[in-house]
Amino acid sequence: MEDLYKELPSVDGLLREEKINEVLKFNKREVVKNCIREVLERYREKIRRGEVKKIDIEKILEDVVSQIEEKKKMSLRRVVNGTGIILHTNLGRALFPPQVKEHLLDIAFCYSTLEYDVEKGERGSRYSHVEKLLCELLDVEAALVVNNNAAAVLLALNTLAKGKEVIVSRGQLIEIGGSFRIPDVMLQSGAILKEVGTTNKTYDFDYINAITENTALLLKVHTSNYRIVGFTHDIATEELVQIGRKYDIPTMEDLGSGVMVDLREYGLPHEPTVQEVVKAGVDIVTFSGDKLLGGPQAGIIVGKKKYIDLMKKNPLTRALRVDKLCLVSLECVLRIYRDYNPVEAIPTLKMLTAKPSQLYEKAAILNKLVLTIPKVKSKVVEITSLSGGGSLPEESLPSYGITLEVEGFDTEDLERRLRIRDIPIITRIVDGVVTIDVRTLLEGDEEVILHALEEITGVCQ
Repeated sequence: MEDLYKELPSVDGLLREEKINEVLKFNKREVVKNCIREVLERYREKIRRGEVKKIDIEKILEDVVSQIEEKKKMSLRRVVNGTGIILHTNLGRALFPPQVKEHLLDIAFCYSTLEYDVEKGERGSRYSHVEKLLCELLDVEAALVVNNNAAAVLLALNTLAKGKEVIVSRGQLIEIGGSFRIPDVMLQSGAILKEVGTTNKTYDFDYINAITENTALLLKVHTSNYRIVGFTHDIATEELVQIGRKYDIPTMEDLGSGVMVDLREYGLPHEPTVQEVVKAGVDIVTFSGDKLLGGPQAGIIVGKKKYIDLMKKNPLTRALRVDKLCLVSLECVLRIYRDYNPVEAIPTLKMLTAKPSQLYEKAAILNKLVLTIPKVKSKVVEITSLSGGGSLPEESLPSYGITLEVEGFDTEDLERRLRIRDIPIITRIVDGVVTIDVRTLLEGDEEVILHALEEITGVCQ
């Protein structure tokens, strides 16, 4: 083993090799040196584990070149989503409508009216680009956008209830993802949490009995990422608003996913819309931009002007503010809601409402193409998709997909080979077989899948 360590070339020695000199013509010397060190360290580890019996300089040089090429790949890059999870948090959640692309490029590569009022020729507000649209769409007095919904809740609580009590049902103290919980957000805001009711039952008198002179806010949190079923009771939003008005305490509802389309029209379960909650009289409503709305990551706050004006003046707003790319994306999406049918134009809603017959046809076409590749077995199967992103937790969506089996590869190996490509293809393993749900495939994904299978089977070298 000691002899193998001694046989390993030095960094300087490899830098003098002709193959590395060629690479140095197109890469920074420091980048190449770092890659050499990383490869040599991997070899030392393999020697320690007894995996290397002989030092092959040519193989080491090939590994260095491969490492350099790997370094050039973008870490954040496109993937093919074959999981059927529409709002896949790990894969970026909502996709932008095509209309966003042109405006996004314009704003990214040109100067813009981000904080400039062209009519007055003076400084403007970055929030004005979306505030007017939100007010028009939702019939609210004012609106504000921050960088995500947790930030929206944090800002609202810090502004309206810092050092004071916020009453919330015990059954609504949810975890919002990434181990972040509503009580933790409230703690950071400086508000004092006052739980009422029980996990499964909360009544109007629970709120009323908890009200004191130190009560600043009545909070309702929509449990968009889970459901309590069975022996349960919760008060309606309208009831909470009535209590708030009677005791002159503002009410706030965190809607989470924040859908703006009545999903019942498309055979899906009812999810409270932002419009419904606003109409119920809630003073402040918060929701996400990148879930069922189908836009960029953002926390949207709408409601009474007197409260939102206070939030705009809060120093936290500066720390939580959104950038120009978020604003132009959100403006485009909101204009689609105003001017077109969002279910046809917003990718998230289009996938969510896709009919099984459409999905079967899509799966059948893909299956036919895949079966032209030697060594590949495939068939159309019925499966279920999910909304994802902490929305519609009880709803499994009937869908279709194709199974994939490749001669010479077991399930885990095939799944990995598809996943580690330049354009990763993320699949599901269903009943022990690699499966692609066509619901979340985009235009052009089929070609990526076919090319991957051709390379894996050796058809395309």
